[in-house]
Amino acid sequence: MSVKRKKQRRRILIIFCIVVVAIGAATYLFNRLYNRPSVKHYSAFGIDLPARYKIHGIDVSKYQKTIGWRLVKEMQVAEVKIGFAFMKATQGINILDPQFQRNWLQAKRAGLPRGAYHFFVASRSGKAQAEYFIENVTLEKGDLPPVLDIERVDGTSAAQLQQRAADWLTIVEKAYGVKPIIYTNVVFYETFLAGRFDDYPLWVAHYFAPERPRIKRDWHFWQHSEAGRVNGINAFVDFNVFNGDSTAFRNLLIQ
Repeated sequence: MSVKRKKQRRRILIIFCIVVVAIGAATYLFNRLYNRPSVKHYSAFGIDLPARYKIHGIDVSKYQKTIGWRLVKEMQVAEVKIGFAFMKATQGINILDPQFQRNWLQAKRAGLPRGAYHFFVASRSGKAQAEYFIENVTLEKGDLPPVLDIERVDGTSAAQLQQRAADWLTIVEKAYGVKPIIYTNVVFYETFLAGRFDDYPLWVAHYFAPERPRIKRDWHFWQHSEAGRVNGINAFVDFNVFNGDSTAFRNLLIQ
């Protein structure tokens, strides 16, 4: 074989190796960028977490009993830590969650962004329920907007439910100077609320959906599990994600 032919074969071999390496690198990058797993299991939290979201949080009530908020704030597993907490404040016109005042104070002391929600009773006056919530919840700079948890009709018509919910939202927005968030599940929203409250921020519950809640409208928070575990809480706890980055989250907080 001539020297010239040897050089040509060597050149072809080098080009072939370069092409193989380039294809391998491109395949690796494509898989990393576009074929990421939709969920990842975290044994310390006891559940799968949606992989594409960066800001995770919990919501609590009396059922989580006495919470060690410093332990909640300090817990971190790989890249995941608890970045916010919603807590039940009031229900109807005369029920204050027995753990609310402690949760509200201790979450603040632990440095965890906090939010308060009202469990709506559709058979009661929306105005009276709003006044009861305002009487018991003082929002400060750095808190999340107030939340209306609405998930039952309580024997009312759709029109009655919508009007009483609208009364609550209007009064609370005027009192705090910030648009409230609506919490509900996908089916309830689409059955009773869609079309009337689409301009309100939405916190939606939808379990067993791997990547996002199956709802047509935009949403801010997604409650994806009710069976999580967190240091400092001796009970199962609801897990949520925020649909946005850290800048969007800060912009949502009361200024």
